[in-house]
Amino acid sequence: MKLFVYAFLILLLVPFSQAFSAETIDKPPTLNVSLINETYVYRDSEGYTIVVGLVENNNPLTPVTNVRLQVNFFDDLDPTPLEVIQGYTTLEVIPSNGKSPYSIRSQTPNPNITQASVSLLGFDSSVAKQKGLRVYSTDVSFDTTLRLSGVLQNGGAPNSDTNVYLAFYDAFEPPRILQVSTIELGHVDSNSEISFNFNENVDSRAVGVYLFAESDIFVSDSVNVKIPHSQIPTKLVTISNVSVEDSNGEKLSELKVGSTVNIKSETLIEFASEQADETAYTYYVQIKKTSDNRDSPGIIEYIGKYDGRFIGDGLETQIVDWIPQQQGLFYIETFVWDRNNIPIAEQGPIALIIVN
Repeated sequence: MKLFVYAFLILLLVPFSQAFSAETIDKPPTLNVSLINETYVYRDSEGYTIVVGLVENNNPLTPVTNVRLQVNFFDDLDPTPLEVIQGYTTLEVIPSNGKSPYSIRSQTPNPNITQASVSLLGFDSSVAKQKGLRVYSTDVSFDTTLRLSGVLQNGGAPNSDTNVYLAFYDAFEPPRILQVSTIELGHVDSNSEISFNFNENVDSRAVGVYLFAESDIFVSDSVNVKIPHSQIPTKLVTISNVSVEDSNGEKLSELKVGSTVNIKSETLIEFASEQADETAYTYYVQIKKTSDNRDSPGIIEYIGKYDGRFIGDGLETQIVDWIPQQQGLFYIETFVWDRNNIPIAEQGPIALIIVN
């Protein structure tokens, strides 16, 4: 049985100066496969534009394969795409109620590319692959590069075209996939183990990596490997005193739907002597509505930003406007990144606010 989804264009048109995209996607209930709205776009060291994201198989019974995606790359001036590239998900077969990342690269290192859009072209139903593989890490460290060692175990028949995948994610909720890397192992004998190593530059915002494997006949479960916090480079800025104020500067503990308020924070800058005296930065505010389910990370209500420059050291203040659109209990998260999209502060203290 073939299942097709035509021209389901969703995402993103994400300017590269933005560090993230958080679009709401309408998922028709009859759609078995969908693109998840947290998509990331970046330019690699060779100048190619990379679009990274997740595809979800919403069918509770049937795996899917041959999931075809199309990425249109644009500049800021012309609605006609500079390039149109088709690609596939990382996993050949996405299990029922499963997810797979994708990573699609532009055809050329075109510096004029500033935006991209992603669409789902179609997919086919598939037989499920057995979980005959197991993958795990034995050591992980991160300073200027990520060094990860691991083992792949094959508990079944010989298999070929075996790959180990590393999908790096950031600290946002839900996490965004920042980068997908592949370790090719090829043929694997039955009842055997193969060690593998990874040592490459990764996005400095990565806080963890999903480790998984697939071959021509088998697949593994995904393993969540945290990047040791103590080995992430020391941050230069501290966020404090996160509060919500009205236009007169009065602090608020309850808000009204439709009222304009200011999310205010203070940042303490402690530059080391070798750092530049002036650093451009972006301050992000992410507001999420709490969920009745304790295991749920909450629903993103709003993301705003403030662009500024740290000159020397000392204390600075950032303000981002917000107009609440619905009632409920919300919590506010704050982040500071430099213009290379590298975090220069730990996440700020969480502030709770009630909207009536």
